[in-house]
Amino acid sequence: MVDPDEGRMRASDADRERVVERLRAALDEGRLSITEYDDRLRSAYGATTIGELEPLVEDLPEPEPSAEVAAREEHKATLSKEWRDWAGAAVVMIAIWGVTSVASGELAFFWPAFPIVIWAAVVVAMTIEGPRKRRD
Repeated sequence: MVDPDEGRMRASDADRERVVERLRAALDEGRLSITEYDDRLRSAYGATTIGELEPLVEDLPEPEPSAEVAAREEHKATLSKEWRDWAGAAVVMIAIWGVTSVASGELAFFWPAFPIVIWAAVVVAMTIEGPRKRRD
């Protein structure tokens, strides 16, 4: 339900487009006839407040995200985690290298470059590959 104060708030173009997308999804699912869709679409584009938009979709369920969108979001979350792990491990390895160099009194061979570069190459390949198609 719309908060009374929010219902009087003026609707933005983005608010109208969200409602139109829900109406389009409902039409595609067969929940609305073409006539009812057209009537609601005209009302959505003519709405000036949030309160005028809400009744247009209150009897419609939230559309389910498609499998492709869900796979893309999952891939995005996985990549984000992989890059965070890579950065954390790189910091730890460089810190170990720095401490051992200081402790020995001379600049040691920069061994962290090998695991850092290899791991980065794997994560870049995952980024380029994109989300995998599920095989059922």
